[in-house]
Amino acid sequence: MLLFGAVQIVMSQIPDFHNMGWLSVIAAIMSFTYSFIGFGLGVAKVIENGRIKGSITGVSAATTVNKLWLAFEALGDIAFAYPYSIILLEIQDTLKSPPPENKTMKNASMISIFITTFFYLCCGCFGYAAFGNDTPGNLLTGFGFFEPYWLIDLANACVVLHLVGGYQIYSQPVFAFIESWFSRKFPSSGFVNNFHTFKLPLFPPLHINLFRLCFRTAYVASTTAIAMVFPYFNQVLGVLGALNFWPLAIYFPVEMYFVQKKIGAWTRKWIVLRTFSFFCLLVTIVGLIGSIEGIISAKLG
Repeated sequence: MLLFGAVQIVMSQIPDFHNMGWLSVIAAIMSFTYSFIGFGLGVAKVIENGRIKGSITGVSAATTVNKLWLAFEALGDIAFAYPYSIILLEIQDTLKSPPPENKTMKNASMISIFITTFFYLCCGCFGYAAFGNDTPGNLLTGFGFFEPYWLIDLANACVVLHLVGGYQIYSQPVFAFIESWFSRKFPSSGFVNNFHTFKLPLFPPLHINLFRLCFRTAYVASTTAIAMVFPYFNQVLGVLGALNFWPLAIYFPVEMYFVQKKIGAWTRKWIVLRTFSFFCLLVTIVGLIGSIEGIISAKLG
């Protein structure tokens, strides 16, 4: 984790989102690679076992309450898996027209959701069929598979490279927002706005901003420290997913749609979308509760 944080401190100094196309491509390739490996190993394990493990009711729990907590936590993980609202507008802003950016983004979203759903279902279903109640939270890094070693090592290397790129893709919009806010708030501050150029042998000139250097380093250091205190993969993902899912992926888009399309109150479309939003709010609440309970139980255990 410390090594990962050190790499992210360096990577976080990438100037802006528009310069990250190559990093996004690498992250996507790594994601496809380890997804195919996880899918293939799951199928191979089921064939090796000669039967499908697990049951339709899922992983067993000591009590009904514990089973409910696990179900809530799973909802939080699913909520984390799909929303990309944090980076959607940033990605759309990097596109060129024609065709219109929003149409290109709509097509890209439909294709990407279809592909990710396919891999989620295949990896999840075959992973559970392969290991049953002993299925690890993270199929590749949870020591479910041991052979062949070289393929497992390749998959885990791809996971690390994907996370390096994914961390930056999700963090850059946060960096840009905070830095632009400070720039507007303190327009005369040299610490916030001035750039200093350094020339190193064999490298292009480096443009260093002291505020960017300090803020991004502190941000990465804080997230690394939190990860070390709470090294619980599924539970932490559930908390993050629940916090982001309803407000960013459901509530604000629905409200913007009402304003843009001038949807009147108590019309059929208004009622349907309000019901949908309320249902997703309940999913967010129970996912957050279940994931927090999972973190507390893991920490105390």
